[in-house]
Amino acid sequence: MARECELSGVKPIIGHNVSHSNIKTKRRFLPNLVRVTLRSEALDRAFPMRIAAKTLRTVDKLGGLDAYLAKAKDEKLSEKALKIKRDIAKKAEGVEA
Repeated sequence: MARECELSGVKPIIGHNVSHSNIKTKRRFLPNLVRVTLRSEALDRAFPMRIAAKTLRTVDKLGGLDAYLAKAKDEKLSEKALKIKRDIAKKAEGVEA
């Protein structure tokens, strides 16, 4: 299981631990991933996902999973999130036609 957010693409980054004597040793900063179930109102389904806590706040701010995926860039989304985004777009096309 990769340590990557399924919606925002946040991954671990590399940095240094810096001691009092200024000795630097490598370390990894891991994203704060949480397992949540997000509901799509357009599809009327729930999707379990592993996303960063920071992304969860953004999803809430934008008004839900559908609104977040509408604004999200495809390069950052996981395959699962891309499929959900395409399904929402298909559903919207069906309603308009």
